[in-house]
Amino acid sequence: MASAETAAENERILREIESTDTNCIGPTLRSVYDGQEHGLFMDKLEGRIRNHDREIEKMCNHHFQGFVDSITELLKVRGEAQKLKCQVTETNQKLQTDGKEVQCRLQQRNIATTIDKLTHCLPVLEMYSKLQEQMRSKRYYPALRTLEQLEESCLPQAGSYRFCGIMSENIPRLRTHIRDASMSDLKDFLESIRKHSDKIGETAMKQVYPGKSHCLLIQKQSELHFILNSLILTQVFRMCVCFTQAHAFFFVVEDHILHATQGLVNRAYVEELWELALSKTIAALRTHSSYCTDPDLILDLKNLIVLFADTLQGYGFPVNQLFDMLLEMRDQYGEILLKKWNQSFRQLLDQDNYSPIPVASRDEYQRIAGQFPFQDPELDKMPFPKKLPFSEFVPKVYSQLKEFIYACLKYSEDLHLSSTEIDDMIRKSTNLLLTRTLSHCLQYAIKKKNVGLAELVQIIINTTHLEQSCHYLEEFISNITSVPPDTINATKLYGTSTFKDARHAAEEEIYTNLNQKIDQFLQLADYDWAAAQGGGQASDYLSDLIAFLCSTFAVFTHLPGKVAQTACMSACKHLSTSLLQLLLEADVRQVSMGALQQFNVDVKECEKFARAGPVPGFQGDTLLLAFIDLRQLLDLFTQWDWSTYLADYGLPTCKYLRVNPHTALALLEKMKDTSRKNNMFAQFRKNERDKQKLIDTVVKQLRNLIATNQA
Repeated sequence: MASAETAAENERILREIESTDTNCIGPTLRSVYDGQEHGLFMDKLEGRIRNHDREIEKMCNHHFQGFVDSITELLKVRGEAQKLKCQVTETNQKLQTDGKEVQCRLQQRNIATTIDKLTHCLPVLEMYSKLQEQMRSKRYYPALRTLEQLEESCLPQAGSYRFCGIMSENIPRLRTHIRDASMSDLKDFLESIRKHSDKIGETAMKQVYPGKSHCLLIQKQSELHFILNSLILTQVFRMCVCFTQAHAFFFVVEDHILHATQGLVNRAYVEELWELALSKTIAALRTHSSYCTDPDLILDLKNLIVLFADTLQGYGFPVNQLFDMLLEMRDQYGEILLKKWNQSFRQLLDQDNYSPIPVASRDEYQRIAGQFPFQDPELDKMPFPKKLPFSEFVPKVYSQLKEFIYACLKYSEDLHLSSTEIDDMIRKSTNLLLTRTLSHCLQYAIKKKNVGLAELVQIIINTTHLEQSCHYLEEFISNITSVPPDTINATKLYGTSTFKDARHAAEEEIYTNLNQKIDQFLQLADYDWAAAQGGGQASDYLSDLIAFLCSTFAVFTHLPGKVAQTACMSACKHLSTSLLQLLLEADVRQVSMGALQQFNVDVKECEKFARAGPVPGFQGDTLLLAFIDLRQLLDLFTQWDWSTYLADYGLPTCKYLRVNPHTALALLEKMKDTSRKNNMFAQFRKNERDKQKLIDTVVKQLRNLIATNQA
């Protein structure tokens, strides 16, 4: 029995050795060495090895013949592979030989394509080379034509080659170079003209003096023709496309040829040529001058055109179209001036300190008086140092107005206009400056953010003095145009209305700013609407508000009385209305008698301010009328005088004529709610019950009164 179990165990171990990975065979071998029948296991192992060797030998004998056959087949394939290699090599040589003809055909086709491309590219290169040669030889007009042909014809046909792109990019630079070079040559040419100007002038002057012999005149004409033709015609004609200024010299030459020779040119030809040149010149000048934004450049252009026109007119050419164009350019010149002066006015407004000008000496006073016509006998009597009422803006603006008038006058000179026409042109341009440019700048200064009351007050003072100086501007224009200001149909300056409008805008802005400041103080109000008893002094916010108003109206001393009075009355009315709204606003649900008493103290403080006369000029207690609505309403409630109010309502002599029943009812409703909420045991006290009944009775009567009036 034991031997059978041992044999089974050995068999199991052998199977594990055969099937187990060599890395995990350790435990199996350990079990063999730990067993009692070690020798028996070794015998079993030897037998198992012999069995496996016999199986391996059988397998090798079985596959040996196949291996031998495979080796034999491989030796046969080696010979066939060598033959195939030789055949492939031979075939390749044949293909190389046969492909040479095909390769030649491909090269021929590529050569043909290259020739075709070069045929399109060569004109570009030739044209570019021609352009370079023309530029080197200073033939600028043909160079421009070549450049145009290169850009419009040759380059598009050549295709999108890199060198074509480079040429296209260089075309603007080349055109600029031609322009600069032609300008440089023109300057050199004009310099050469200057060298011969004495001789040309001498010959020309001899033509206008009578008594000279005909031969001498012809000789001088020939000299003039030769000089002009050699110095001008050959040079300027090439440049007339680039620079229209050269037309004058060209037509002087043509005129000399017309009068000094026979048969070369006729009057019809010259006139036709002049009309053509004139139309093109005017078109070019209109186009290019429209882009100009420099008034000095426009003025220089105008002077050149006048010189050009007068010169040609002296030779008998019609130049009316040129002067008509100059009148058109006058409007453009005026617009450019307005833009320039707009910047000047803005800069003056931004740099102004909005403070009266301090004057330390008489010389300084005279200097300012020379800039601005200012007369004040009272101020003249005051010792130095003293202050002028206006700021630096006033004399500077007045000087700028005169400079603008001078600039307008410069353009009108030499246009063959009458004094009346010049005067009318200057006045209309000045009116545009006043009503559009300066007016907008003043509105900008008035409406810009963070402008203070002091600045607005100074603007009013400044515009007042500028308004007073308008008649001096009228006289200034009349002096430089020699046209009396009282001439019939003479244009009047709108300076007075301009400065009045600006002043009114500043006044309105002052009223608005004052009201905004008042609203800011009122936002700090913090009433205890349920207070049992009022305080004995005004609220802090109101005291601060009154102090602000006092300091503000102290600055209004230099303002016209009406402006200061209007501002003061407007502020008091706004304060009164705002206080009433504060009392009646919906958020305030209840108002106690103590809160009403404190409110009454604040209103008395406002009345005290009004009674003190913060601004001179009010008659009696006129300013107190701003608070009359509040006063009557508060008196009605603090004195509880409802019997009088209800009995006299609607009568002209009513003590509480300014109290609206709707307002009284709204406030009484707030006090009614307070009485009910604060008196929990009111029903147990006869006085409180009587007071509540009285309030209810008054409320009922007020509602009946309102209903009756509405019916």
